[in-house]
Amino acid sequence: MTCSIRREEALFKSDCGLAKMTVATSTAKIEEDGFVWARDFVPPSILQDLENGISEITGRTRAGVRDLLRKCPPLRAFAQSSLVVDCLSELLNGQPFPVRGILFNKTPEANWRVAWHQDLTIAVCEPRDAPGFGPWSMKEGIAHVQPPSAMLERMLTLRLHLDDCEENSGALRVIAGSHRHGKLSAARINEWKRRSEAITCDARRGDALIMRPLLLHASSAAITPRQRRVIHLEFATDNLPNGLAWSEGIQE
Repeated sequence: MTCSIRREEALFKSDCGLAKMTVATSTAKIEEDGFVWARDFVPPSILQDLENGISEITGRTRAGVRDLLRKCPPLRAFAQSSLVVDCLSELLNGQPFPVRGILFNKTPEANWRVAWHQDLTIAVCEPRDAPGFGPWSMKEGIAHVQPPSAMLERMLTLRLHLDDCEENSGALRVIAGSHRHGKLSAARINEWKRRSEAITCDARRGDALIMRPLLLHASSAAITPRQRRVIHLEFATDNLPNGLAWSEGIQE
């Protein structure tokens, strides 16, 4: 079964060369630490286009939206743009394509904490038997499954900040190097927490944090709650086996 979204013909065009300058020499860093910053990644004109698209599908106080690549055409175009693809191809050593989009928004009305975890699941069109895939779950009617670690190790997540975000507003925290040890049990996560120093990922509007899914990360509830919107985009280079298909996969 195929349910991939067709590639948009009208892609974002930008004179912004910020992606190349920030990430061109960062392959070794992301392999070692599991994350890298692309500061001032997106110019104001594109940020405004994305905000306009998102505002049409969500209210200000809603905590999150799944299936965002389907619901928000401007984001779908952005995720396929040369600004993004050229940047990530340097880090993935392949041709990346977007496979999932989620909006997270902490506000005074929706203020939560997230415990230390790895991103272990992918979204697919429908459940199918495939060696190494499981367990399965359903989230808002979309099938999710844990793939083999080797597949997660070939993926990247781009977290684009639409608002300034620092520790007091619930910024992400990460543990560098934790992605290099596969899927971690609860006991091993606790060990990493005890032995490692967490890094707070303060960000400004337009910054992008690029990270490996297996990187341990968490966030606290905001101390001074205000709108904190983050677009979470996942990218892969591989097709899925045994008839599985990415739920939001965008390929030519």
